[in-house]
Amino acid sequence: MTDIRDLTSVRAWTRPLAFRVERHDAHRWFTLAALGGLVLGGLMAVFGLPPVDVHGLAHYFGIMDPMCGGTRSVWAAMSGDWKMSFTYNPIGIPLVVGAVATLIRAAIGAATGYWLNTYVRSWPVVAAVSAVLFVALAINQQLHADLLRTPGEEFSPVGPILNALPLLIVWTVVTVRGRMMRRRG
Repeated sequence: MTDIRDLTSVRAWTRPLAFRVERHDAHRWFTLAALGGLVLGGLMAVFGLPPVDVHGLAHYFGIMDPMCGGTRSVWAAMSGDWKMSFTYNPIGIPLVVGAVATLIRAAIGAATGYWLNTYVRSWPVVAAVSAVLFVALAINQQLHADLLRTPGEEFSPVGPILNALPLLIVWTVVTVRGRMMRRRG
């Protein structure tokens, strides 16, 4: 929970993130997610896009959400076509670069025993910046709806189910962590 003094602190607003070098890895899950994402991206670069439709439900009504084009963007970035990656979805390049940086961080940490850990100092600032970027990405993707639509696409339940999985995973993690925190307290 954020203390009211943190919200009024100039430091919290001007530097919402804190970076510390520590003797433990506080972000193992990010490393595993980055490794998994790069493996999937590499497989797509070698074998092509998934043979299943991964569009969300809104896509079939002509609404492009901020993640539309994300799979094609990562595929293009992993294939080396950065321009096409940015055209499909600007988030693909930062995802790939961030995943590589996360694995480099993990390799350096494993080799030296010192880990660069990041902590959020001001959730309101991070939430506000994230919301602005999310809205900007949503507008960008809707403006590129013609590119993101696939000709002759028919509804497939696989896409909405796959799109719901990350939300289910996040909900599960938050719920389990909340219960663990209440038991400790």
